[in-house]
Amino acid sequence: MLTYNTQLPAIKLPEYGRNIQRMVDLCLTIENREERNRCAHSIIKAMGTLFPSIRDSEDGIHKLWDHLYIMSGFALDVDFPFEVIQPEKLTTEPNKIPYNYQYNDTRHYGRHIIAMINTITTMEPGVERDTLTMLVANQMKKTMIEENGDVEDARIFNDLAVLSHGEIRLSTNFCALNDYKIFMVEGKKKKKK
Repeated sequence: MLTYNTQLPAIKLPEYGRNIQRMVDLCLTIENREERNRCAHSIIKAMGTLFPSIRDSEDGIHKLWDHLYIMSGFALDVDFPFEVIQPEKLTTEPNKIPYNYQYNDTRHYGRHIIAMINTITTMEPGVERDTLTMLVANQMKKTMIEENGDVEDARIFNDLAVLSHGEIRLSTNFCALNDYKIFMVEGKKKKKK
């Protein structure tokens, strides 16, 4: 009866293949330490022939020894020429990336709009601040129309007040934003050959 790979134990590092894994398993059974060391060095040579780009550098040889130790299930007791990797180093998780969820409900406006709103709140009251406020509010309306379709000015003014922490208050009684429509551009049709 044939033995299929699906019936054999799993390979720890499949890129080296089942024969290298068998060599490592055989090396684990050798009781004489000197013979085990020679066997480990011959396995490293065989691994190096599979990946010549790795074996030609000092860092690559270190990687081969780490792979040998991993393939042995961290149980191989030989004289390693390098400090080998420990099992704890393989299971470390990457550091969490801190995300700014401060404006989660209005993130569709983008961080540049929020930065401009923060700049407006630090400006002195006057014509320049009022002009910049209207420009930002119109841009917010454009962005909101792209996101949701049709939108009322009151919604934009409310979002502007929330994002500015109440510093900027506009009313639909005194201000009106521009009307925008989104036009879909038709793609070029391919000519039949």
